This record gives sequence, structure tokens and C-alpha cells, in this order.
Amino acid sequence: MTVSRVLALLELLQATPGLTGPELAARLEVDERTVRRYAARLSELGLPVEAERGRYGGYRLLPGYRLPPLMLTDDEATAVVLGLLAGRRTGLAVGETATESALAKIQRVLPRSLRERVDAVSEMLGHTTVAARSSAPKAAPLLALAGAARDRITVRLAYRSWRGDDSERDLDPYGIVFHSGRWYVTGLDHASGEVRTFRVDRVASATPTGRGFGEPADFDPVAQVVGSLSAVPYRYEVKVLLDMPLREAAGRIPAVTATLTETAGGVLLAARAERLDGMAQMLAGLGRPFTVITPEELRGEVRALAARLAACAAAVPP
Repeated sequence: MTVSRVLALLELLQATPGLTGPELAARLEVDERTVRRYAARLSELGLPVEAERGRYGGYRLLPGYRLPPLMLTDDEATAVVLGLLAGRRTGLAVGETATESALAKIQRVLPRSLRERVDAVSEMLGHTTVAARSSAPKAAPLLALAGAARDRITVRLAYRSWRGDDSERDLDPYGIVFHSGRWYVTGLDHASGEVRTFRVDRVASATPTGRGFGEPADFDPVAQVVGSLSAVPYRYEVKVLLDMPLREAAGRIPAVTATLTETAGGVLLAARAERLDGMAQMLAGLGRPFTVITPEELRGEVRALAARLAACAAAVPP
């Protein structure tokens, strides 16, 4: 209890410098003598507390003194640093330099021994996935959209399309989704009257209008974003019949890659693809029989892959 109240005094001095002894005593629920003892304890810890005498005198930290922004245990500091590193790798980050500046600030306030150990993890950490190459959104639009979605407030969205066209529209944001290395916001677009999905990194600004909107009934933001992205036109419509149980297929084929439907003849895989060589490799990697329904070009890619594998199998080492 004493430690928590000493820290509470420190927070009060940071938030409201100049509070008098009686004011601090009332907020901490102790007497003034205890407040003086807590202030002395902070001074012993190297936090310079100044007490001004007189009727209107109060307590404050010495002018110009700035405390480290965080007080973390070893486990907490390690979790924060590794979280920042993972966010930078996966795209789950904001701003162009936010991760680097945050890491630098945290590392400056860590004890030297812990900083060296955390740096060792950062330097030696290997990854099995390719780093995300998507553009990170700015923090201000992301925070504004998240707050508006939580509070059900319509926002005025300034947006730039993939073609570079700028537009403004009112949006009822239903939710924020992070998918495949990108941030998305989905909701009712007043301009079209339809539920649409927008990339947050293309949002220049999101200004709350003050107008509220109702809770959407049975709305799943994740399903909406994944569904809207899967509807984007691709060069090929792929349908393949897999000779394997649905449970196994679902465990090996990501939901974002294809939809799977159990039929009398097997599991029907339906997907869209811009190229077919990767689709052929994925199907071969399943190690189960399959039948290509469409497109005919996929059969050619499977034959070409089989020929390359046969050539590799026939190759004689030097």
C-alpha cells in the first residue's frame, strides 16, 4: 500500500504540479505528515521533489526534470520490444518511423544489462516469413476511425484511390480489420449507399461529424473485409475437386486463399488467381489426388510442373 501511494503521489506531481499538502493528503487519503514522508521517499529514489513554503505553497518536481515515460519489469520491457519488432515485420504498425523511434526511446530508459539482452534478441532474431511490404497507415486516421467505430460516429473520409483519385465521403465505420499485412476499415459508404471496404493507408484524414449511427445487425467486419477482397476481379477463376476430407483441406489451405465446399465427389476448391503457376504448386504440395475443373490453362501448368519435377528426379549428380 505504501509503495502504491508513493507512486500515486508521483503521478499527481506529474499531472498537477503545485498541489498543496492538504490537497495531496485528501487525494491520497493520508495526513500531511505522511505526504511529507512520501515526498522524502521520492527524493531518496532520485526524483527531485520541491516543496514551496507558505500559505499557497505546493509540491512539484524540479523544473526541467523529465521522468522516463515507462517503468517496466524485465518481462514487460521484452514483451514491448518484441511486439514492436513483430509489428514492423508483419505490417501491424503505424507511421513510417514510429516503430524505430519507439524502440529507440524504450531502449534509452532500459537498464544497461536488460538493454543489451533485448538488443541481442533483436539482432539475432530470424524469421520464417517474408517481411510485409505494404504501406503502414498514419496513426491519426487509424485512431480516429477506431474511435468512431467504437462510439458509432459517422466520419468525413478523405480518401485516395489506387488510381490516385482524391475524394471525400461520409462513412459509418463498422470495424477495423488487419488482413494480410494491411489495415482496412469497413462500413456504410453514404456516397454509394453500400457497405464498402477502404484501405486505411490511403485515408488522408477521418474527421468525426458528430452524427451517430445505429448498431449494424449481425455484422462481422472480418468476414466483410475478406469477402470484399475475394470479390476483386482476377484473371482466372479456379475450380478444383480435391480427393481429401474437408477437415484436412481446411487445415492446410488458408481461408484467404480459397473457399472449400464439401460435395458428393470430394471437396470443391474455388479461388481467384492472377497467375496459375503458384496454384499448381499449391495443389501438388497437398500430396493428394485432384481434378482440375477450370481453367484449362491450369492443366498446362500442372503438366509443366510435373515435367520439371520428373527432370529433377532423373538428374544424375556429378
